[in-house]
Amino acid sequence: MMPKSEFEKLVDIMAALRGEKGCPWDREQTRESLKPFLVEETYEVLEAIDEGNPEKIKEELGDLLFQIIFHCQVARERKEFDINDVISKITEKMIGRHPHVFGEATYETSEEVLKQWEERKKEEGKSRESILEGIPRELPSLLRAHRIQARASRVGFDWKQVEDVVEKLDEELKEFREALERKDQKEIEDELGDVFFVLVNISRFVGVNPEDALRKTISKFISRFRYIEMKSAEAGKSLSGMSLEEMDALWDEAKGKEK
Repeated sequence: MMPKSEFEKLVDIMAALRGEKGCPWDREQTRESLKPFLVEETYEVLEAIDEGNPEKIKEELGDLLFQIIFHCQVARERKEFDINDVISKITEKMIGRHPHVFGEATYETSEEVLKQWEERKKEEGKSRESILEGIPRELPSLLRAHRIQARASRVGFDWKQVEDVVEKLDEELKEFREALERKDQKEIEDELGDVFFVLVNISRFVGVNPEDALRKTISKFISRFRYIEMKSAEAGKSLSGMSLEEMDALWDEAKGKEK
């Protein structure tokens, strides 16, 4: 008998954890209870990628893989499918959607590949009524906006150049300021949403993922703010006892140390 692969060992571990003599916690889990962990592990992978740490990326990808195997074990117990069915399905899909690699088709550009990808999805019964179908509502709003705009652009519904989008941003900011002056909360929310949407369009034009950009900025903010907290503690001061000018000076120090 051939020795089991590491993947097969992991599948067996999951089955044991869910078995009669397995872990009480693992046995209690359901698809619904596992959803938060699936999301959390995905974001931990993204964080590891942002940090550029190969060891951490490897570890977090393993955690994410385990969540996938967990869901497959639940499905297996329900006699729906197992991990092998999942692998077979994605293998078939990837071969079918890449006829230029596994078939006789020829595509020279990424745009041509994306166009035929959408055609293949239609043939599979997806995106039947709208090119915008299939974009998960549960995606973070910035990422969902980015995906929606990218889809619309494939059929020509798009700006010609980034300068045009920047002009649109100026227009939306003007409308937002007017809403602020009127103190209409509903209008303020609407106009602020328009500002965000245009900013996502700008990010798409310059080749930046808005979700990644904001996540990295949040990480920078946390790092710099922690520096202020550390320095204030070293000086024996509380943050509430510091002036804004003092905190700004420490912020600039933290920013300078990043360069």
